[in-house]
Amino acid sequence: MTITHGAVPAGGQPDPDGLDTAERLTPEQLRELQLERLRWTLRHAYQNVPHYRRAFDAAGVHPSDCTSLDDLASFPFTTKDDLRENYPFGMFAVPREQVNRIHASSGTTGRPTVVGYTAGDLDTWATVMARSIRAAGGRAGDIVHVAYGYGLFTGGLGAHYGAEKLGCTVVPVSGGMTARQVQLINDFQPSIIMLTPTYMLTLLDEFERQGLDPKESSLRVGIFGAEPWTPAMRTEIEERAGIDAVDIYGLSEVIGPGVSQECVETKDGLHVWEDHFYPEIVDPLGGDVRADGETGELVFTSLTKQAMPVIRYRTRDLTRLLPGTARPAFRRMAKVTGRSDDMIIVRGVNLFPTQIEEIVLRMPGLSPHFQLVLTRQNRMDHLTVQVEAAPGAATETRKNTAAQVRHVVKDRIGVTVDVDVVDPESLERSVGKLRRIKDLRTED
Repeated sequence: MTITHGAVPAGGQPDPDGLDTAERLTPEQLRELQLERLRWTLRHAYQNVPHYRRAFDAAGVHPSDCTSLDDLASFPFTTKDDLRENYPFGMFAVPREQVNRIHASSGTTGRPTVVGYTAGDLDTWATVMARSIRAAGGRAGDIVHVAYGYGLFTGGLGAHYGAEKLGCTVVPVSGGMTARQVQLINDFQPSIIMLTPTYMLTLLDEFERQGLDPKESSLRVGIFGAEPWTPAMRTEIEERAGIDAVDIYGLSEVIGPGVSQECVETKDGLHVWEDHFYPEIVDPLGGDVRADGETGELVFTSLTKQAMPVIRYRTRDLTRLLPGTARPAFRRMAKVTGRSDDMIIVRGVNLFPTQIEEIVLRMPGLSPHFQLVLTRQNRMDHLTVQVEAAPGAATETRKNTAAQVRHVVKDRIGVTVDVDVVDPESLERSVGKLRRIKDLRTED
């Protein structure tokens, strides 16, 4: 299969059993395709993105040096900082006029991480999402209830266009209005639901509050992502809702949701769609590539993206790669066990302590000493910002200051938090240093 400059080959039409051409490749055929696409991507990035030209030159490598998949390890990593430093459009490999859509996620410095898509990229994204939904048990003609957020966040629109490409009927509900979500599920009779796992638990609570048995609903499959969730949570959702609960993974910088997907027939990890995204596991500290089966930091290189190719993007997610099962050619990634940085995810929103720090430092009457306390309330992740008052600050102003912080966090980061302004020197310190994150959530 030949890949010309700027062209993205299609995944192929599904055969009678529903698998597309790439899903039926042998491991050897897949590796051959990956190398061809990888060499195109490296050339495309080097020729059209000044950042990559500088980074490759500084590392002493050239796209022509890549003659095997193992050679990728000699190319430099890409990080979130690289994306921020080239804000807003410096990482684009095509003229801005050829970018059909822009998504963005929040960052630590007030600059979001911007990603762009050509028409070809959007088709690729819809293709891998359609493949993911089908792997999860969806079929053409199914009604899909999408309760991921729409907008700059990639979840809602990624699910939406993937379901449409599969031939499904989409109900674009987005998040919130929980009672109405239950009503629409009862009225429209969807068979597939896509949302965060914690919000699914909230919907189940609402079903029961209304005197309805979730097991009697039309739902048969839930596709859950955008936040970590435990096997115990899967068991509870499946038992209470009477559905198959499967995992989906993605991140905006790589494309959005649809990078990997758990297959409903095995539920044993997420098959990475390696014809479009090449995974590596590296040592989080040294960066050396680790063998399949070893835990480390997940790194992705896009193989077919036109507008914004990413080379060895460090996700900071910790996992391991395993042999393929339901889709033998595609390796599986185990559930993410943690992160190599300090990012936390609250109800699907990425948040960094430095974001809170920037807000706290600008508020009169507050010290720079704060702690983020994560708990679960009514099965939803909940964040409380505990921040020390500045010495000498008037006690009566604390309530107003806390309200200001809450408002700014919601406005800038997009997540609702509680804020407690506490006495100076009252937060726990270890060797004089505050522990920024205290996670009190239990694995339920």
